[in-house]
Amino acid sequence: MTRIDRRALFASGAAAALLAATGASLANMPKPGGTLRLAVPRDDSLEQVARGAVFDTLTEIAPDGTLRGELATAWQTDTDARIWTFDLRDDAVFHDGVALDIADVMAVLAEVGRAEALAPNRLHLELAKPNPGLPFLLAESQFVIPRAGQSVKPLQIANGTGCYRVERAEDDRHFLGRKVVDHYKSTQAGWADAFEIIVIPDACVRAEALRDGYVDIAALPSSEGLNGLRGLRLHPSESDIALAAAAHVGMPQQIGGARALDDGRIAERWWLA
Repeated sequence: MTRIDRRALFASGAAAALLAATGASLANMPKPGGTLRLAVPRDDSLEQVARGAVFDTLTEIAPDGTLRGELATAWQTDTDARIWTFDLRDDAVFHDGVALDIADVMAVLAEVGRAEALAPNRLHLELAKPNPGLPFLLAESQFVIPRAGQSVKPLQIANGTGCYRVERAEDDRHFLGRKVVDHYKSTQAGWADAFEIIVIPDACVRAEALRDGYVDIAALPSSEGLNGLRGLRLHPSESDIALAAAAHVGMPQQIGGARALDDGRIAERWWLA
């Protein structure tokens, strides 16, 4: 056996041992590539998932319920939670190529208080009333950060800093997003090369689309129409289904349950296995 062969064998064995020790497996590790296709009913699902793909917020609620930064890298407040300071990323770029500016964030925060810039990447926010839950509030999709106060609608012209730029979209019907190259989250989220959302009002037709391979994931109220299909993964359970995914779809070990479709973050958290 050559030195290269021994080294490769050792590396693969060490990696397998490490994965086994941590309870992980290669099958559960996110993989880049492909187009992930989702079928949803005619409600606000398309809008919520598309927003999660195209835009970022200052903070993000992780699937386990903990709070983490997205466009904000740090935040702090005074003793009564009325005066806040936020530090911002310096590597976030809108899909039109313009870097995130503190004025973009201030335009959104004007909805909750009086914001002013302390430095190019640090802002001061003064609330009318104390709110210790502000960082959690700012993770909601209503507080996505568009460029220069632009509207988030229509989807076709949406311009955010998220993992996916809009390639084609029609409100309430269809969305196709293309992965942003060299995104600041590129090793942490946004695994598929493209993410497509298709509105199919009838649940039975959504199940049929999944069964026949036209989509990879379907939002469904029950398992009706899926009987006899092998390898499907049902979330959260077979008796209480919200999502059905084909066997080739990778699902995170923890899936956000505060809102539907992995808290609207399914585009950047799921992958093709």
